[in-house]
Amino acid sequence: MSGPMSKLLLDDLSMVFNTGGTEFVALAPATLSVPAGRFVSLIGPSGCGKSTLFNIIAGLEAPTTGRVLIDGEDYTGYIGQVGYMLQKDLLLPWRTVLDNVALGMEIAGTPIKEARARALPLIKRYGLSGFENQYPSSLSGGMRQRAALLRTLLVERDIVLLDEPFGALDAQTKAQMQEWLLQIFADFGRTVIFVTHDVEEAVYLSDEIHVMATRPGRIIETLPVDLPRPRDRSIVSTPRFVAMKKYCLDLLHLGEQGALAA
Repeated sequence: MSGPMSKLLLDDLSMVFNTGGTEFVALAPATLSVPAGRFVSLIGPSGCGKSTLFNIIAGLEAPTTGRVLIDGEDYTGYIGQVGYMLQKDLLLPWRTVLDNVALGMEIAGTPIKEARARALPLIKRYGLSGFENQYPSSLSGGMRQRAALLRTLLVERDIVLLDEPFGALDAQTKAQMQEWLLQIFADFGRTVIFVTHDVEEAVYLSDEIHVMATRPGRIIETLPVDLPRPRDRSIVSTPRFVAMKKYCLDLLHLGEQGALAA
């Protein structure tokens, strides 16, 4: 069922919460296959189960049904198999940028001296040169997110979950960070699952978009993004890009209408 090319397979996953004797279906049964090295986005309204799906993939919650397979092996409920970055950067204010970027490796057992040696070239290469000995309080929002993403990547998990990492940034910084992320994605070749409320961001970054709806949370359509890479910002004004964005927005609108009618 998974096929030889699935890096990540969500096999018939569902999540039902029982509150006060009432069942709430947070996530209807969903099957999702992600090939290695792909950038996949999940878009949908609040309450559609995106965060639940991420928590299950990360092993933080056990699904009611289904399995999480990585390279064909069952890792359902296992923590530490994927990189996971939240919207909040969670940088430690008492550690320098260098030591924050090295933190994930340090927690995984890498000696701090070695972790710093591995982190420093990436800090210099990816837009934080000169800030390695500064503290997070001296960084802009975009720079904090760079440090947090480098920390996540250096843990060296093949699959990286990014939960609205640019959601709190202003439009100009967000655009710069999208360009930066595309470069990182090309350089590192990781498999990325990306959650966003921004449809244009999803189309611009992704190889594939999964559109979700609420009540119950579910995947209602999968849309391949057949735009060439590498991508330049000018692509957002092309007819194909505009059409894909409109199609996603229409799907989201239909999903919300269905939720209102439920």
